[in-house]
Amino acid sequence: MISLVLAMVWTRRGQAVTLALLALLAVTSAVAAPAYLIAAGRAIAAGQIATAPNSELSLVASRTVDVRDESTDSAGITFPDVGKVLLDLPGFAYYHSAEVPAVGLEETVDFPSRLVFRQEICAHVRIVSGRCLAGEGEVLIGERTAQRRGLAAGDSVVLSAARQNDQSRPPTWMAAAVPKTLTVAGTYRTADTTDAYWGRHGYFVSGIGISSGEPVFTNPVTLETMERTSTVLTIDGIARPGTIDIERLGELRADLARREQISLELDQVQFDSGIPRLLDRIDDGRAAARLLVPVVAVPLVLLACFTIYLTVGYGAEGRQSELAVVALRGARWWTRWWLATGESLMAVLAGAVAGCLVGQLLVNAVSAALFPGVGAEPAVTSLRYAPLAAVTALIAAVVAQRRQLVSPVAALLRRAPAGDHRRIAAAEAVVAVLAVVTGAQFALSGQPLTGVGLFAPALIVLALALVAARVLLPVVNLLAARALRRGHLGLALAGLQLSRRPGAGRLFALLVATAAVAGYAVGAVDTAGQGRTITAGLGTGADRVVTVQPLTRRDLLTAVRALDPDGAFAMAVVRLPGGSVSVPGLAVDTGRLATVAAWPGGAPGPQALHRLLHPGAPESPVLSAADITIDATTATAGRMRMVVSVSSLAGHGDGLIEMGDLKTGRHRYHQRTEVCRDGCRINGIRLSGAGGGSAITGQVTLHEVNTTAPAPLTDPARWRATGQGRLSAAPDGLRADVQVTASVAEVVWIQPAVTPYPVPMAFAGNRPADPLITGVAPAGIPLAAVATLPAVPAAGRQAALVDLEYLDLLAVDPKPVLDPQVWLGSAAPADVDEQLAAHGLVIVSGTTAAETRAGLDEQGPAIALWFHLLAAVLAALLGAGALALTVAVDRVRRTEDLTALRTQGLRPGPAGQATLWTYPVLVVIATAVGVLVAAAAWWLTGWALPLAGITPPDLPLPSWPGMWSVLAAAGVVLVVELLVAFVGGRDLRRRIERR
Repeated sequence: MISLVLAMVWTRRGQAVTLALLALLAVTSAVAAPAYLIAAGRAIAAGQIATAPNSELSLVASRTVDVRDESTDSAGITFPDVGKVLLDLPGFAYYHSAEVPAVGLEETVDFPSRLVFRQEICAHVRIVSGRCLAGEGEVLIGERTAQRRGLAAGDSVVLSAARQNDQSRPPTWMAAAVPKTLTVAGTYRTADTTDAYWGRHGYFVSGIGISSGEPVFTNPVTLETMERTSTVLTIDGIARPGTIDIERLGELRADLARREQISLELDQVQFDSGIPRLLDRIDDGRAAARLLVPVVAVPLVLLACFTIYLTVGYGAEGRQSELAVVALRGARWWTRWWLATGESLMAVLAGAVAGCLVGQLLVNAVSAALFPGVGAEPAVTSLRYAPLAAVTALIAAVVAQRRQLVSPVAALLRRAPAGDHRRIAAAEAVVAVLAVVTGAQFALSGQPLTGVGLFAPALIVLALALVAARVLLPVVNLLAARALRRGHLGLALAGLQLSRRPGAGRLFALLVATAAVAGYAVGAVDTAGQGRTITAGLGTGADRVVTVQPLTRRDLLTAVRALDPDGAFAMAVVRLPGGSVSVPGLAVDTGRLATVAAWPGGAPGPQALHRLLHPGAPESPVLSAADITIDATTATAGRMRMVVSVSSLAGHGDGLIEMGDLKTGRHRYHQRTEVCRDGCRINGIRLSGAGGGSAITGQVTLHEVNTTAPAPLTDPARWRATGQGRLSAAPDGLRADVQVTASVAEVVWIQPAVTPYPVPMAFAGNRPADPLITGVAPAGIPLAAVATLPAVPAAGRQAALVDLEYLDLLAVDPKPVLDPQVWLGSAAPADVDEQLAAHGLVIVSGTTAAETRAGLDEQGPAIALWFHLLAAVLAALLGAGALALTVAVDRVRRTEDLTALRTQGLRPGPAGQATLWTYPVLVVIATAVGVLVAAAAWWLTGWALPLAGITPPDLPLPSWPGMWSVLAAAGVVLVVELLVAFVGGRDLRRRIERR
């Protein structure tokens, strides 16, 4: 019997090979999914490690030693307790450091100098003058500090360890140890402040009241010989290449957890590392991949099994006459069963065995192309679904031949087999019910891509394909009958072949599902790609964004405008942090939005928005020299004081100029300030209490201010007051009725009205009832929405955008802003970093849209979606294979039918149309319907796919794929299947002509 079955296989070897290939694709799909997940997991880890910032590749153990809490024998710079945390943790380059706060170098006591010992310091700085450290009592000072303090190599400085004076407001630093005279061995400059060597100490962050941004480096013997207040002892570990390896991530996580536990057991020792954040991101990426790969792998496997079911059923119908002879001779049931199914089962089994190997080899080849150097790491776990897929394929083959196994001889001899419409309808109803159930679970569950919800996309595609077949094939039958009545024989024969051929509906549904799976898979890839592009561009804000050391808004604007006078590539940006009453967002130099910023689709043009956010306004009152003179009349019930806020027009900074206590009657008040030596603008005049009494009320009339571009004092509309201040016109000036407290808690500011008020803003999201910006002006700045945006670049869909210059004009207290930024466009020159430094802008950190995109491309969702493209290719091959086998099976019967019609007088033209256009028409209609099914399935399920990344930004990301990408996928499927259809049609035509 085996030899007979083998002979049958050989006789129909073309069909057997095609069926084996379809089974191979089914098992390949089942093997490729877990194998790809293994490869993707390794690629995700490798990509995240390669793009991780330095802070996520390092660890630090530290301890603060205070002489008040430690015995005298701990005065040396030793690291025994700190070192215990890092004991037996290989693969890291360790750097020891110690830091002591000191005063004596800087004129200010708002912050201490950082006196630092750091191992191997001379290898990581550039010596500008002098030499590096050699002996006790020597220090290296920064280049800018040396210039500011007039120091050079060989000079002496006196430093004292310091403590914070908590009694002062704000807190200051004071000497609290014996001073030590130190020699300046040399001056240094840092080449790269973001180098991993510097760890997370923030040595080079500067700002008013923060730090000079240039530590004083020394050696351990110098620290040991000086009296110290407190010493921060630190060991930084920087991961060497290969330490954070994809082969030992679990082991590394366990090692870090043990270090954390050890630090808890030691007294006052802290351990911190950014590596767990990296490991968590890798785990999150792998979890996203485990969701995205099955979404398309499940429909692919179901499509493969459906293909086997359909093609085996077609083949069994073609062999009914043979099976009828077997049944007529009274063969026993097992003989009949074996002869009926053996041919198909052997082909399916051979394809299933080959699929186990091909699936892994296919993933190996794809991984080698996409993830070079990572490898697929073949594992037995890749084959865990292969037996299930193989058994499912064998069951599908048996079920497809069930009627041939049990039907009587008379039924087998019929050319038009008895229909089993009820069973087919019942099966389709089951699929529809499952699609509804899984779709409901998908829509209602908080985690739709779990449980049966994971099967929802596959079942929805299959159900819609079956419904489409039920609806469209009767329409084709009506059109064929109409063509027949009109005498179009070729079209009529082609249509009737499609509509009345047993199994044509299932073939149509299969081809629809093929196009739908390919379109759905490519649609997911395209949607995710669009999202990554928007995240990289709009999420970053510009081609490149650099954060500079803290400085005032005016200094930032002045420096950036001097760097780029034409506004071609640079824009000053300050973040608005938001709060309980303050809106978050950005303040930017809006005139440069068009040339610098990434811009959201659907928003007003950046130039039009600039005109809305920066309408014309009066000029600020300007002082042309360093002298400030104010003529005022005062009538108050208590002592009041006047202060003038000014900002230099030449970049000399800002200042609060004390004009002194106000005297009753009319007087002239005069002060001189170097800030205004090249001109100043007046930001405002402050009236405050000067002690004595709980509340001070009175009237101050300003007669004259010596400005060259004055705001008329006789026009109260050109001025505004904050707090308990009321302005009105006096015969010869501006009258202010004020009420303040004796302290500075409640004051009145009189400011020139040189900006629109409320300040114009563009807003994205749900607009608050009374939007304000706090922390800038004496009172909250009210905002008025003049435009709506889909999103604010780099700030998201719930943020405001305002003009930075107007915001600066409203500020009266010139404080540095945290994390000021410079956004750079594509036209930025190659040496822009040097130009930034030349204009006093010291880069602290930075990122680019390209770097952001590269990081997103290495995340789990992006890597997992490569499998969707592979699935689209496999789906196209399944459809083509099923069509090829169907054409081969139909060939014998259609040759007989059309030859008979030709004998009865059918012209060659209609016969040619019937042979050439039957399956191409079927393919075209099925592909078009498949695109619609893909769109419907995407509408129902695409929203839940984690396409936007691990931590999706609050941006208007696309929810639909581009039309052209889906059409391109469907076009590829169409071309492949049309090629099979035309080749089969031409072969059928030649057979008919030979007869």
